[in-house]
Amino acid sequence: MKLIVGLGNPTDKYEGTRHNVGFEVIDKIADEYRIGLDTIKHKGVYGKGKIDGQTVILLKPMTFMNLSGESVSAVAAYYKIEPEDIIVVYDDINLDVGRLRIRGKGSAGGHNGIKNIIAHLHTDEFPRVRVGVGMKPPKMDLADYVLSRFKDDEREQMEIGYDNAVKAVALLVQDELDQAMNNYNGK
Repeated sequence: MKLIVGLGNPTDKYEGTRHNVGFEVIDKIADEYRIGLDTIKHKGVYGKGKIDGQTVILLKPMTFMNLSGESVSAVAAYYKIEPEDIIVVYDDINLDVGRLRIRGKGSAGGHNGIKNIIAHLHTDEFPRVRVGVGMKPPKMDLADYVLSRFKDDEREQMEIGYDNAVKAVALLVQDELDQAMNNYNGK
C-alpha cells in the first residue's frame, strides 16, 4: 500500500494558490483513477483506491502546511505504511512553473511542510514530487508569493505540470523511481 500526500492549505481562501499545488495534483489523481476523497480522519481528507492494481491512499492534510506531518504520520501509523511507501507532492519555488523534480529522499530544502513531515516520520527517506511554481519576484515577500494565484500565462504550463505529476506518481506507485526521474525530471 502507498500513501500519496499532496501538500496545501485547507479552506477556499487558499484554493488555486501556488502553495496548494499538492492538493491540485491529488484532485487530478482522484479524478483520473476514480478515487473518492470521502474520509475525514487523522487531521486530513483522504480516500482509498487503486492505481494500476496497487492499493493507494490519497491524502490532503487539513492541518495547514506547516503541520502536515501530524496528518501524514497519523495515517501512516494507522495503516502501517513505511516512510519509503509515502509519496509527497508539493510546490517548489526554485523550479520554473510546471517543471518537476522527483527524488527518492532528501532534505526539506526550506519547505516547512516537508520539514514537519521529516520531523514526524523521523526520516527524510520518502519519495517526493516537487512541482515548480516559479521564483518569487525580487522584493516580494515569500509568504505573499506562495499564497498568490497563478497568472493566466502560467496556467497552461501548470496544467502540463499537473498531468506529468500524475504520471510520475503512477510510476512511483509501481516502485519505478528511476523511470519517473528519467521521464519527468525537468519536464
